[in-house]
Amino acid sequence: MKLKHGSSIAFLIYAAASHAQSSVTLYGVVDTGLMYQSANAANFQSKINLGHAYMMKDGGLYTSLWGMIGHEDIGGGYQVNFRLEGGFSSNNGTFRPSDTPGVSAIFNRQSTVGVASPYGSVDFGRQLTPLIYAMKDTDVRGAQYFGSSLIAVLGLNQAAGWPGTSSNGAIGAIYDSNAIVYRSPKFYGASLALEYAPGGVPGQFQGGTRESAVLQYSDYGLNLAAVYYNGHDTNPFGPTGQAAPSTGLNNNQLYYFGALYKIMNLSISAAYGRGKNPANSNKANLELASGGLGYKLSPAFEITSGFYYLHDRNNGSNHSAEFAAGANYALSKATVTYAEVGYVDNHGTMSQIIGYGSPVPKGRSSTAAMIGIRHSF
Repeated sequence: MKLKHGSSIAFLIYAAASHAQSSVTLYGVVDTGLMYQSANAANFQSKINLGHAYMMKDGGLYTSLWGMIGHEDIGGGYQVNFRLEGGFSSNNGTFRPSDTPGVSAIFNRQSTVGVASPYGSVDFGRQLTPLIYAMKDTDVRGAQYFGSSLIAVLGLNQAAGWPGTSSNGAIGAIYDSNAIVYRSPKFYGASLALEYAPGGVPGQFQGGTRESAVLQYSDYGLNLAAVYYNGHDTNPFGPTGQAAPSTGLNNNQLYYFGALYKIMNLSISAAYGRGKNPANSNKANLELASGGLGYKLSPAFEITSGFYYLHDRNNGSNHSAEFAAGANYALSKATVTYAEVGYVDNHGTMSQIIGYGSPVPKGRSSTAAMIGIRHSF
């Protein structure tokens, strides 16, 4: 009788262990290159040209990063998962900025816990916003760190007065902290992402809140995306990093529509976006338009190009046009070499950049070129 009882307990323990399978994966990327830029500034809001510069730079394609991801199957098609991910500069080993000006963070990109099911997934915590995925999927050059839809959005932020000292932008958002994001399963190629981030401001329900909706379609070589993003007290810090009082005003709104079509080895993309400060449209009322063309010469070798135009609807003399092109060659599944070239022509108070983190003086044109290598592990 005792033997039977012990055998039953052992069987239950074994069954539970088999049922609740889990895994944790460590991963990372190191991306480093050499870059030349003909006109440089001390910061994104400067008009002073410091001259040309040769530099070692992180992130010609995307930032260097490291992280860990894990999941546990809990049965019935449900999974509990987590992700911790941080970006860093490979040229000096420092972590990327956080929401607070001048302060870096280990897991500055993603720190989430969530549940995935047959009905979609929900993630809680700091994460990349759905709009960034939508822009990446509808630009031939993706969301690269050199001349891309990501750089164009940063250009809108700079035009709206963003100093670039934190990850809190003025138009849209690359990351949102305290975010709750639901992603639906695909249905005939269509999918939906919904985001809400409570602000946590005492006495103000809308203080510091964010919300967004992204509708995407992906099938038959066609990617379509429609984005709505809205934020209150989007950048709660002044230009020198001091905290500003919460107002609860709606000061960040972005609409974006994009399309990318792949036929054979050819890729074509086009997009349009509007970003503004609804509480003060005289401060920010901007638009962007872009187009891209790419061709895959072989499974390992691809060339891409993109054009990005920014315009200030409040003042037509403030506008910027950028062209970027690049070639990527995969040495293996884990290693890619690349060469990039770009030119930006800024007018008025525009200071659109070419490479992420490399300021261009307001109202000045600049040329940049970069070669580098990216290794994933």
